[in-house]
Amino acid sequence: MHAVETTCPVTRVDAWAVDSAHCQAHYQIVAEAEPDVLCRVLNYFALQFLTPRQVSVNRQDDVLTVDIVMDGVSWHRAQVIGEKIRNLISVCSLEMWSADSVRPQALAAGAQ
Repeated sequence: MHAVETTCPVTRVDAWAVDSAHCQAHYQIVAEAEPDVLCRVLNYFALQFLTPRQVSVNRQDDVLTVDIVMDGVSWHRAQVIGEKIRNLISVCSLEMWSADSVRPQALAAGAQ
């Protein structure tokens, strides 16, 4: 067995918002407590080669509350990921905000 050292970039360039500063994005997701919901939510980060700093999940009856903190992402990319998560059929609501903002931005599922 050999230890493999990897050098991963701290931030990933956002091709659609190159000049955007990176921030810490917070997501709070309320979803139906289905076995695959957490995997589907986290997959949107994995597809962007992003690893959240923190993930917290609580289940109460038939509802999951998922809190995710993501560092090193542009606000544009954070919003795109948020919209994709919001569009999952099992997601009831999503609030997201950056670390430097005061008030969360609510993105209710099904709203246009």
